[in-house]
Amino acid sequence: MSKTDIISFENVNKTFETDEGQNEVLSGVNLKIEQGKIFGIIGYSGAGKSTLIRCINGLELPTSGSVKYLDTVVNELSEKGLIDLRSEISMIFQQFNLMPQRTIAENVALPIKYKKIGKKQTAAKVDELLSLVGLSDKADAYPNSLSGGQKQRVAIARALINDPKVLLCDEATSALDPETTDSILEILKELNQKLNITVVVVTHEMKVIEQICEDVAVLHNGRIVETGNVYDVFSHPKEEITKRFVKTTTNLNVSKGLYQALGLPEGHRLIRVTYNNENTIDPVISLVSRKYNVDISILLGDIKLIQGKLIGGLIISVEGNEDDIENAYKELKLNIGIEVEVINDVE
Repeated sequence: MSKTDIISFENVNKTFETDEGQNEVLSGVNLKIEQGKIFGIIGYSGAGKSTLIRCINGLELPTSGSVKYLDTVVNELSEKGLIDLRSEISMIFQQFNLMPQRTIAENVALPIKYKKIGKKQTAAKVDELLSLVGLSDKADAYPNSLSGGQKQRVAIARALINDPKVLLCDEATSALDPETTDSILEILKELNQKLNITVVVVTHEMKVIEQICEDVAVLHNGRIVETGNVYDVFSHPKEEITKRFVKTTTNLNVSKGLYQALGLPEGHRLIRVTYNNENTIDPVISLVSRKYNVDISILLGDIKLIQGKLIGGLIISVEGNEDDIENAYKELKLNIGIEVEVINDVE
């Protein structure tokens, strides 16, 4: 394991015994997470995401293989060793798990309640963390008076009370509305930058990965099927499951209603074109249009910024002689960095 790897999975398998027999949830998982990164793990329901992340802090133990935190093999630790480990690897959940009868300050202090830390020192630490998550004025309030986003901020503050090196987020924004999700993700990003804390985000939403993660692993049926830098995965997804996730973040999906409203003529070809930061598409379209005497209409456009780089796309209609349309399509496909797909069936 290199010096910069803080979490490492080595051929991890996890099987649960059920009434129907053995259920293999993780299979041959190999994964490395660099220290100081925001790392995303994405998969649909049942992919094994929660089991995988719970193996990091020992809430679940592999059936075989090993999970390492720095040089420590997590699944070889004693119960006391696991308790100590969870001071360095903290966790927040989809449900906030706050104690309703305790104040916000008391909830944040709960993980260190039985440690030999003075009241003044504890109170100062709680104040610092509540300020960090923007809830300085809520110390004496109770959870039932808070919004969902505020409750998750409290959960984040509580998770930081032991000064952990790793923060695990298990679908931490799934119960929140989009605006609140954005604010929580911004807090996680700020914590990563200010505290140099490694953040591991488990989610089924590609928009979460797009917004804050640097690297991503795609989990499907208990296996890691694709990993890499988020920009690279977005711009060149290799696996079909990854392409499905990427598709959920784009505005380049043509519905039947939109298709009908466009009133396109017979003999056209509808094409989706995507391109990355190193390429621009407009000059290529103009060139191809002139070269093959076809009319190209831009119907939809979408552009986004990921890690400071642009990813763009267009839906275009190509009209003209059938052979000219085919030649224009082939010419577009020859351009490096530009991906071209004929839309056969609108959704």
